[in-house]
Amino acid sequence: MNAKKIFLLLLAVLAVGLFFYLDLGRFLTLTALKANRQALVDYYAVHQVVTVACFMALYILQTALSLPGAAILSLAAGAIFGSLLGTLYAVVAATIGATLAFLVTRYLLREVILAKFGPKLEGINRELETRGFNYLLFLRLVPLFPFFLINLAAGLTRLPLRVFVLGTLIGIIPGGFVFVNAGASLASINSLRDVASPRVLGSFALLGLFALVPVLYGKWKQVKH
Repeated sequence: MNAKKIFLLLLAVLAVGLFFYLDLGRFLTLTALKANRQALVDYYAVHQVVTVACFMALYILQTALSLPGAAILSLAAGAIFGSLLGTLYAVVAATIGATLAFLVTRYLLREVILAKFGPKLEGINRELETRGFNYLLFLRLVPLFPFFLINLAAGLTRLPLRVFVLGTLIGIIPGGFVFVNAGASLASINSLRDVASPRVLGSFALLGLFALVPVLYGKWKQVKH
Protein backbone atom coordinates (compact mmCIF):
# COMPACT_ATOMS: atom_id res chain seq x y z
CA MET A 1 0.00 0.00 0.00
CA ASN A 2 1.53 3.32 -1.08
CA ALA A 3 1.83 6.46 1.03
CA LYS A 4 -1.20 8.16 -0.52
CA LYS A 5 -3.47 5.23 0.31
CA ILE A 6 -2.10 5.02 3.84
CA PHE A 7 -2.76 8.76 4.33
CA LEU A 8 -6.35 8.45 3.12
CA LEU A 9 -6.94 5.44 5.33
CA LEU A 10 -5.55 7.26 8.38
CA LEU A 11 -7.71 10.29 7.55
CA ALA A 12 -10.83 8.14 7.49
CA VAL A 13 -9.86 6.45 10.77
CA LEU A 14 -9.21 9.86 12.34
CA ALA A 15 -12.63 11.17 11.27
CA VAL A 16 -14.37 8.13 12.73
CA GLY A 17 -12.30 8.40 15.91
CA LEU A 18 -13.23 12.07 16.35
CA PHE A 19 -16.91 11.24 15.94
CA PHE A 20 -16.79 8.86 18.88
CA TYR A 21 -14.31 10.89 20.95
CA LEU A 22 -16.48 14.02 20.73
CA ASP A 23 -19.60 11.91 21.31
CA LEU A 24 -21.30 13.43 18.27
CA GLY A 25 -23.67 10.50 18.28
CA ARG A 26 -25.64 12.23 21.04
CA PHE A 27 -27.07 14.53 18.38
CA LEU A 28 -28.27 11.56 16.31
CA THR A 29 -30.82 10.17 18.72
CA LEU A 30 -34.59 10.11 18.66
CA THR A 31 -34.70 12.23 21.82
CA ALA A 32 -32.45 14.90 20.32
CA LEU A 33 -34.45 14.95 17.09
CA LYS A 34 -37.75 15.42 18.91
CA ALA A 35 -36.28 18.17 21.08
CA ASN A 36 -34.91 20.10 18.09
CA ARG A 37 -37.52 19.38 15.44
CA GLN A 38 -39.34 22.70 15.64
CA ALA A 39 -36.10 24.68 15.51
CA LEU A 40 -35.02 22.71 12.42
CA VAL A 41 -38.39 23.23 10.73
CA ASP A 42 -38.27 26.96 11.48
CA TYR A 43 -34.75 27.24 10.10
CA TYR A 44 -35.77 25.33 6.96
CA ALA A 45 -38.67 27.73 6.40
CA VAL A 46 -36.21 30.63 6.15
CA HIS A 47 -33.12 28.89 4.68
CA GLN A 48 -34.39 26.09 2.46
CA VAL A 49 -31.38 25.61 0.19
CA VAL A 50 -28.86 25.76 3.04
CA THR A 51 -30.87 23.30 5.12
CA VAL A 52 -31.15 20.78 2.29
CA ALA A 53 -27.46 21.12 1.41
CA CYS A 54 -26.34 20.70 5.03
CA PHE A 55 -28.66 17.75 5.59
CA MET A 56 -27.47 15.92 2.49
CA ALA A 57 -23.81 16.67 3.26
CA LEU A 58 -24.25 15.28 6.77
CA TYR A 59 -26.04 12.18 5.49
CA ILE A 60 -23.37 11.58 2.83
CA LEU A 61 -20.57 11.93 5.39
CA GLN A 62 -22.32 9.63 7.86
CA THR A 63 -22.82 6.94 5.22
CA ALA A 64 -19.39 7.29 3.61
CA LEU A 65 -17.66 6.85 6.98
CA SER A 66 -20.03 4.05 8.06
CA LEU A 67 -21.06 5.95 11.19
CA PRO A 68 -24.23 5.24 13.21
CA GLY A 69 -27.28 7.44 12.83
CA ALA A 70 -28.74 6.68 9.38
CA ALA A 71 -32.16 5.79 10.77
CA ILE A 72 -32.35 9.04 12.75
CA LEU A 73 -31.31 11.06 9.70
CA SER A 74 -34.05 9.41 7.66
CA LEU A 75 -36.59 10.26 10.34
CA ALA A 76 -35.23 13.81 10.38
CA ALA A 77 -35.74 14.05 6.61
CA GLY A 78 -39.43 13.31 7.07
CA ALA A 79 -39.76 15.59 10.08
CA ILE A 80 -38.19 18.56 8.27
CA PHE A 81 -38.96 18.11 4.56
CA GLY A 82 -42.05 15.89 4.51
CA SER A 83 -42.48 12.37 3.11
CA LEU A 84 -41.81 12.88 -0.61
CA LEU A 85 -39.00 15.45 -0.61
CA GLY A 86 -37.51 13.85 2.49
CA THR A 87 -37.35 10.47 0.74
CA LEU A 88 -35.73 12.05 -2.31
CA TYR A 89 -33.04 13.83 -0.28
CA ALA A 90 -32.37 10.85 2.01
CA VAL A 91 -32.19 8.24 -0.76
CA VAL A 92 -29.94 10.34 -2.99
CA ALA A 93 -27.62 11.23 -0.10
CA ALA A 94 -27.47 7.64 1.14
CA THR A 95 -26.66 6.41 -2.37
CA ILE A 96 -23.86 8.96 -2.79
CA GLY A 97 -22.44 8.13 0.64
CA ALA A 98 -22.62 4.39 -0.01
CA THR A 99 -20.88 4.88 -3.36
CA LEU A 100 -18.06 6.82 -1.67
CA ALA A 101 -17.65 4.04 0.91
CA PHE A 102 -17.61 1.50 -1.93
CA LEU A 103 -14.96 3.44 -3.88
CA VAL A 104 -12.77 4.11 -0.84
CA THR A 105 -12.80 0.42 0.07
CA ARG A 106 -12.04 -0.59 -3.50
CA TYR A 107 -9.23 1.95 -3.80
CA LEU A 108 -7.62 1.33 -0.42
CA LEU A 109 -8.20 -2.31 0.43
CA ARG A 110 -9.18 -4.36 -2.61
CA GLU A 111 -5.66 -5.07 -3.84
CA VAL A 112 -4.54 -6.22 -0.41
CA ILE A 113 -7.56 -8.50 0.03
CA LEU A 114 -7.30 -9.97 -3.47
CA ALA A 115 -3.58 -10.65 -3.03
CA LYS A 116 -4.41 -12.80 -0.03
CA PHE A 117 -7.79 -14.30 -0.90
CA GLY A 118 -8.02 -13.78 -4.68
CA PRO A 119 -8.53 -17.43 -5.74
CA LYS A 120 -11.17 -17.97 -3.05
CA LEU A 121 -13.10 -14.92 -4.20
CA GLU A 122 -12.97 -15.71 -7.91
CA GLY A 123 -16.22 -17.68 -7.94
CA ILE A 124 -18.05 -14.91 -6.09
CA ASN A 125 -16.63 -12.29 -8.45
CA ARG A 126 -17.79 -14.18 -11.54
CA GLU A 127 -21.27 -14.51 -10.09
CA LEU A 128 -21.42 -10.81 -9.19
CA GLU A 129 -20.29 -9.74 -12.64
CA THR A 130 -23.23 -11.57 -14.24
CA ARG A 131 -25.98 -11.34 -11.62
CA GLY A 132 -24.68 -8.66 -9.27
CA PHE A 133 -27.70 -6.37 -9.61
CA ASN A 134 -30.13 -9.03 -8.37
CA TYR A 135 -27.92 -10.01 -5.43
CA LEU A 136 -27.37 -6.40 -4.40
CA LEU A 137 -31.07 -5.60 -4.73
CA PHE A 138 -31.86 -8.54 -2.47
CA LEU A 139 -29.34 -7.39 0.15
CA ARG A 140 -30.65 -3.82 0.07
CA LEU A 141 -34.28 -4.85 0.39
CA VAL A 142 -33.87 -7.55 3.04
CA PRO A 143 -32.27 -6.20 6.25
CA LEU A 144 -30.12 -9.27 6.90
CA PHE A 145 -26.82 -7.41 6.84
CA PRO A 146 -25.93 -3.88 8.01
CA PHE A 147 -26.05 -1.23 5.27
CA PHE A 148 -22.44 -0.17 5.81
CA LEU A 149 -21.18 -3.77 5.68
CA ILE A 150 -22.68 -4.28 2.23
CA ASN A 151 -20.95 -1.10 1.01
CA LEU A 152 -17.56 -2.28 2.26
CA ALA A 153 -17.92 -5.89 1.15
CA ALA A 154 -19.06 -4.91 -2.35
CA GLY A 155 -15.99 -2.70 -2.74
CA LEU A 156 -13.77 -5.75 -2.29
CA THR A 157 -15.36 -7.53 -5.26
CA ARG A 158 -15.44 -6.89 -9.02
CA LEU A 159 -19.04 -5.70 -8.86
CA PRO A 160 -19.29 -2.91 -11.49
CA LEU A 161 -19.72 0.58 -10.07
CA ARG A 162 -22.81 1.34 -12.19
CA VAL A 163 -24.48 -1.83 -10.89
CA PHE A 164 -23.67 -0.89 -7.30
CA VAL A 165 -25.09 2.62 -7.72
CA LEU A 166 -28.28 1.50 -9.48
CA GLY A 167 -28.89 -1.45 -7.15
CA THR A 168 -28.37 0.73 -4.09
CA LEU A 169 -30.55 3.57 -5.37
CA ILE A 170 -33.48 1.31 -6.21
CA GLY A 171 -33.04 -1.06 -3.29
CA ILE A 172 -33.13 1.53 -0.52
CA ILE A 173 -36.21 3.42 -1.75
CA PRO A 174 -38.79 1.23 0.07
CA GLY A 175 -36.97 1.26 3.41
CA GLY A 176 -36.09 4.90 3.02
CA PHE A 177 -39.70 5.87 2.41
CA VAL A 178 -40.89 3.89 5.44
CA PHE A 179 -38.50 5.71 7.79
CA VAL A 180 -38.96 9.14 6.21
CA ASN A 181 -42.73 8.81 6.22
CA ALA A 182 -42.58 7.79 9.88
CA GLY A 183 -40.48 10.88 10.57
CA ALA A 184 -43.26 13.05 9.16
CA SER A 185 -45.33 11.83 12.15
CA LEU A 186 -42.46 12.05 14.60
CA ALA A 187 -44.61 12.62 17.68
CA SER A 188 -46.11 9.13 17.41
CA ILE A 189 -42.69 7.37 17.45
CA ASN A 190 -41.23 6.30 20.77
CA SER A 191 -38.46 4.03 19.47
CA LEU A 192 -37.02 2.81 16.17
CA ARG A 193 -38.83 -0.50 16.74
CA ASP A 194 -42.07 1.38 16.14
CA VAL A 195 -40.91 1.92 12.55
CA ALA A 196 -39.24 -1.40 11.71
CA SER A 197 -42.14 -3.63 12.74
CA PRO A 198 -42.19 -7.37 11.89
CA ARG A 199 -44.85 -6.67 9.25
CA VAL A 200 -42.68 -4.09 7.52
CA LEU A 201 -39.60 -6.33 7.66
CA GLY A 202 -41.64 -9.20 6.25
CA SER A 203 -42.72 -7.03 3.32
CA PHE A 204 -39.10 -6.16 2.58
CA ALA A 205 -38.16 -9.84 2.72
CA LEU A 206 -40.86 -10.64 0.15
CA LEU A 207 -39.60 -7.90 -2.16
CA GLY A 208 -36.08 -9.22 -1.75
CA LEU A 209 -37.13 -12.72 -2.74
CA PHE A 210 -38.70 -11.35 -5.92
CA ALA A 211 -35.33 -9.76 -6.74
CA LEU A 212 -33.74 -13.22 -6.57
CA VAL A 213 -36.25 -14.88 -8.91
CA PRO A 214 -34.11 -14.27 -12.06
CA VAL A 215 -31.06 -15.70 -10.27
CA LEU A 216 -32.92 -18.81 -9.12
CA TYR A 217 -34.37 -19.28 -12.59
CA GLY A 218 -30.91 -19.04 -14.14
CA LYS A 219 -29.56 -21.62 -11.68
CA TRP A 220 -32.48 -23.94 -12.47
CA LYS A 221 -31.81 -23.69 -16.21
CA GLN A 222 -28.13 -24.50 -15.68
CA VAL A 223 -29.00 -27.59 -13.65
CA LYS A 224 -31.63 -28.66 -16.19
CA HIS A 225 -29.16 -28.51 -19.04
